[in-house]
Amino acid sequence: MTTAQPVHPVEVPLVVPSVRASALAAFQLVEDARYRPERRPRNERRRLLAQRAVADRKAALEVERELRLG
Repeated sequence: MTTAQPVHPVEVPLVVPSVRASALAAFQLVEDARYRPERRPRNERRRLLAQRAVADRKAALEVERELRLG
């Protein structure tokens, strides 16, 4: 081939990547769901929220007592 000869573009068949991409995305979602870290049980979350509420009430009572004494 010399510089005088034109270069012909290579014909590449058109492949629709959306089907493959969606299949890979679905596989990834399944894998993520299977191997994600365990979530805390709901009871543990409820207990934590109740403990925070009790601590907030105690703090509010202490502030009230301090204001009455001060």
